[in-house]
Amino acid sequence: MTTVAYIAIYAGLIIFCAGCLWRIRQYARTPQHLRWELYPVPHEGPYRAAYGGSYFEAQEWWRGPQIANRRHEWRVMAEEILLLKSLREFNRRLWLPSFFFHFGLYLAIAAAALATLAGVTAGMVVGKANAGIAGLMGALIAVVGLAAAVLVISGACWLMVRRIADPAVRNSTRPADLFNLMLFTATCSLLAGGSLIRGPGSASLVDFVRGAFHFDRGVRIGAVFGAGVILASALAAYIPFTHMAHFIAKYFAWHSVRWDDRRNERGSRIEAKIAANLGFKPTWSAEHVGADGKRTWAEVASTNPAQETRK
Repeated sequence: MTTVAYIAIYAGLIIFCAGCLWRIRQYARTPQHLRWELYPVPHEGPYRAAYGGSYFEAQEWWRGPQIANRRHEWRVMAEEILLLKSLREFNRRLWLPSFFFHFGLYLAIAAAALATLAGVTAGMVVGKANAGIAGLMGALIAVVGLAAAVLVISGACWLMVRRIADPAVRNSTRPADLFNLMLFTATCSLLAGGSLIRGPGSASLVDFVRGAFHFDRGVRIGAVFGAGVILASALAAYIPFTHMAHFIAKYFAWHSVRWDDRRNERGSRIEAKIAANLGFKPTWSAEHVGADGKRTWAEVASTNPAQETRK
């Protein structure tokens, strides 16, 4: 079981990283977006950002430097990532279960990071200090990990109930959504249960992580915990190839679309991308637009569909 768990961890991490890089490349290679003109843009100055203003309000705005307020941008990102601020404002019924679920995932990542740190640094300090630090780290990892499992399981179950019972959400719920939530529930249940009912002679989480670094097959783990590790590794490999990779899509949706207010200057990369877009041949379903796949976007944009219809 230990050897299989080690192989699963390394395979899961490799596939996860490769999948994330594939997703990033996929989004980065998409054509230049159209401006959304949605305000406020967080990297505006505090005065204009407060009421949804823009640097376009200034006279001869194209002559001055474009200064970004990155501090406020990072603050908005932190509120959205950690607190799901937009969901709380626009869909309060889904906010709390989603917050439980996502914050539990953050705690699970923190517990895994702490266990990795403890496993890597184990043995660097000798004597009573080592035992004291190991005990403190073990207790901290146990508390954080258990809290993570409770939040993820409760949030996932709550979301499943919402998706099944709430008509407003049921219409947009696919079988894959429920499967994903059940997969997270099963994974956290096995990991938490395996850690709590660890039998005599079974390695702690820190010992297991240290053994994984050295591929020490002498480390013993319980069947339940081992099944949780294997399932967690499979889940990590699965995430980048599903809509759960929205943590990558969100970056591009915010920075490359929603908050992108860069000027289109002559000779810039934006100008080159727009020129490439104008050469595309769109096939939109709206007949009055005339995007039949034969005319370029430049031809479609330079004609008046209303006049073409009257003729």
